[in-house]
Amino acid sequence: MIALIQRVIQAKVDVDGKTIGAIDKGLLVLLGVEREDDSLKMEKLANKVMSYRIFSDDNGKMNLNVSQAGGALLVVSQFTLAADTGRGLRPSFSGAGTPDQAKVLYEEFVAFCRAKGMPTQTGEFAADMQVSLVNDGPVTFNLQV
Repeated sequence: MIALIQRVIQAKVDVDGKTIGAIDKGLLVLLGVEREDDSLKMEKLANKVMSYRIFSDDNGKMNLNVSQAGGALLVVSQFTLAADTGRGLRPSFSGAGTPDQAKVLYEEFVAFCRAKGMPTQTGEFAADMQVSLVNDGPVTFNLQV
């Protein structure tokens, strides 16, 4: 399971010209599901995302997680993260989770974060989305479990 996380000042997701999810300070989480992923990997990744210390403390050091920084999550499904780009000029998605598997794990990820008290907004699974963000830093990390 893959989460590309970006520390943002603001981020939003639009579908059909309407904003369906938006946050100010926090993390934009692009979430990719691979074939071998399950609920245990989802929980491990969700905990890692929420605990990852990439926000500055009073001394300017990356010592705070998103919750400690007073931020929120915007979680967007992103199957292209599971692409194999090692050969040729066209990505292969043979390692990506099935749409049904990915939807279940995406929804579990969101529910898990909310259950832990994390303010969490979302995109719309499998929709054509337009994602806008102001990356703070820029700070971007690729987390995998």
